Amino acid sequence: MNKQAVYHAIKSNYSFPVSDNELTIRLRAAKGEVRSADIIYSMKYEWTEKRERSPMYLLCSDDLFDYFCIKMALSDTRLAYIFLLHTEEGDFYFSENGVTEEYNFKLGYFNFFQCPYINPGDVHREVSWVRQAIVYQIFVERFFVGDTQDKKEYVNLKWGDIPNPKSFAGGDLDGIRQQLDYLQELGVNTLYLTPIFESCSNHKYDICNYFRVDPMFGGDEAFRRLSSEAHARGMRIILDAVFNHCSEQNPIFRDVVEKGRESKYYDWFFIRGDKPDPEKGNYEHFAGCTYMPKINTNTPAAQEYLISVGKYWIEEYGIDGWRLDVADEVSDVFWRRFRAEIKRTKADVILIAENWHDAYAWLRGDEYDGIMNYSLTKACLDYLVYDVFDAQAMADRLSHILMRNTDQVNRMMLNLLDSHDTERFLTLAKKSGKDVRSLLCALAILFFSVGMPCIYYGTEIGMEGGYDPDCRRTFDWDESHWNKTVFAAVKRLIGVRKKIVSEEINYAAQGGLLLIRRGDLLLAVNNTGSVIRRVLGGKEREIKSYDFMIIDLIKGGRL
Repeated sequence: MNKQAVYHAIKSNYSFPVSDNELTIRLRAAKGEVRSADIIYSMKYEWTEKRERSPMYLLCSDDLFDYFCIKMALSDTRLAYIFLLHTEEGDFYFSENGVTEEYNFKLGYFNFFQCPYINPGDVHREVSWVRQAIVYQIFVERFFVGDTQDKKEYVNLKWGDIPNPKSFAGGDLDGIRQQLDYLQELGVNTLYLTPIFESCSNHKYDICNYFRVDPMFGGDEAFRRLSSEAHARGMRIILDAVFNHCSEQNPIFRDVVEKGRESKYYDWFFIRGDKPDPEKGNYEHFAGCTYMPKINTNTPAAQEYLISVGKYWIEEYGIDGWRLDVADEVSDVFWRRFRAEIKRTKADVILIAENWHDAYAWLRGDEYDGIMNYSLTKACLDYLVYDVFDAQAMADRLSHILMRNTDQVNRMMLNLLDSHDTERFLTLAKKSGKDVRSLLCALAILFFSVGMPCIYYGTEIGMEGGYDPDCRRTFDWDESHWNKTVFAAVKRLIGVRKKIVSEEINYAAQGGLLLIRRGDLLLAVNNTGSVIRRVLGGKEREIKSYDFMIIDLIKGGRL
């Protein structure tokens, strides 16, 4: 057998606690080589006298590996264990010494795997509301113009025209508040807003004042009205935290421009020389944008300032989460401090990072809760738009993505098809000769994958747009322009997901049927294409056994 393919590691995505006394254990093996696997285990101080054996179940497979799993409820969390692999070549043991034909149980304390102890403070807690979340991302400036503000002299874009990087259309927070009925009827219960803080741009990712809502959006009171009404409706709000950089007009940076090394904020930035020179750009900045100087989040005073920002909007307005912009360029030491302080302020706040890649190093429970799942986005594009792979390869790709992280991280992923940073999915589909059916199939995957589905404003009505700034068009409120097929499908998908979530509560008392909120995702292929199933305790339920044909991944499929 391929011994090098067999893998397990403690305190990782292969062995992790999900509560104070529950442990999930995974084992990887070369695809098709291990018929079945057992775990042999004991309380570690009783290893030589008392051991038990339980079967693992096949969780999922990708193109190279099979992944076996067991979920254990422990009365004593000091666990010792090894694996027994059943193959056509015979049975093999797997311990810290690797794959062997024999195993010396009497000396197992030298090389068994272990969970030394589950310390409650080390458990990555799943935010309680994420399984019910239906997220809707709004680029605030382009959603709706409220009717409670004075004339906006700065507006230079007619609503409906194609924007450029300097366009202002006048969308604001009162506009969002006035459309809460629309959002709630659609089925949305969580709003993710792009930055709302004072800034000279339309996108507000170059922040001048972190403690003030931009007057263009209606100021602090407009956000207070929105927050109050949204929460009264049972909706949640996630704000965008831009801590990697700020505006060159931010008074903190201007102080350094004026005073140089004499400024108390000098070490809040990465400056080459005595003082920053915006014309020369002799300081670190975001991408190639010298007007967005990079903040040195290694500096304790800068850390404390940004932590105070994070806490302020929770304490003052009761927000429910932060989306963390360019999070992978911010220091780990800051994110660890930030997480600890934010969770102490409000334990159920979610921290979703912008990270386009495999972010396992940040998803160990001490930094982010989840990320914007662009890996899922790319998988949907590769399968449904670019024809990179077939149904089997799609199932393999999604399984591979899931196995990167722990169960609770997978449930806290923000799953999306498009955003303010990408071309719209439908536009890319049409460029490749596809039609709206590709979007419908992708939406089905979105709503029935593990994690929080996120709709980018306008996707539900078939809005199109190319790369930034074209993906930031104004919302088209003329219903005669809407793609009613897409709109109806989104509403129905949301409704079915919510139905399954609510049913899980009732069935749980009867022993627990397999439903969308619980169980592991299993992706398989039959003679019609890919099928998404869920597995709970080794028992399989096919999602499409419900009264709605949820997913049909055949090319040219339909809802």
